[in-house]
Amino acid sequence: MMVKIFIGGFPLNMDEMGLAQLVSPHGEISIMKIVRDKQTRKCKGYAFLEMKDEDAAVSVMAALDGQPMGDRVLTVKLAPEQPAAPAPRYQKLTRPGPGEPFKKKRPRRPGP
Repeated sequence: MMVKIFIGGFPLNMDEMGLAQLVSPHGEISIMKIVRDKQTRKCKGYAFLEMKDEDAAVSVMAALDGQPMGDRVLTVKLAPEQPAAPAPRYQKLTRPGPGEPFKKKRPRRPGP
């Protein structure tokens, strides 16, 4: 079972390799996503990781949460699960059958 964790407070110059080297001694990483600014592509200082199992995630949280790193302090916690949004439901429109009243259209304005 995959467990998603949030890691925040790491230095802004850290890349994927540096974060993987920091976390990998505590468990196997499945997916890593460092959040970056859309326009400048600079790191925002936090990331989401998916660990292979829950024991690895607990190990990472116990080892790294609250640890100072440079002039910042690491925050490591479980990422909140977001339920999938339900698909929108559309109603099928039907035309009025024979003998059924239908909505009258407004008269058009006369042209210029």
